[in-house]
Amino acid sequence: MARLFPSARTFGDAFRGIGSMFRTELNARIHLSSAIVVVAGGLALDLPRIEWMILVLTIASVLSLEAVNTAIETICDVVSPDHDEAIGRAKDVAAGAVLIAAIAAVVIAGLVFGRRLLALFASG
Repeated sequence: MARLFPSARTFGDAFRGIGSMFRTELNARIHLSSAIVVVAGGLALDLPRIEWMILVLTIASVLSLEAVNTAIETICDVVSPDHDEAIGRAKDVAAGAVLIAAIAAVVIAGLVFGRRLLALFASG
């Protein structure tokens, strides 16, 4: 019979995967650092709830796509350790997905923080 809820082991596996990604992937650490800066900025500026929801979804999207990209690259490296054009294309597309999300995150950060930061610097 299928389980309705994931086991503690499943959560442990997932957390181990997240930890592995942050330990081994520089870009994941850069995205995490950016997320921490955004959260700190949001707290300092006392953002409204709707903007927090948008930022949380944006951060989750970038980090999730980074995790998928890492998984795809890992699998590709095992399947084809030598250069293969199709494998290279798959890895490029996965990296491109992260880039799209990261660009969107920068735009969203600009929309959420831009006006507030300009007002803050103009008054100071």
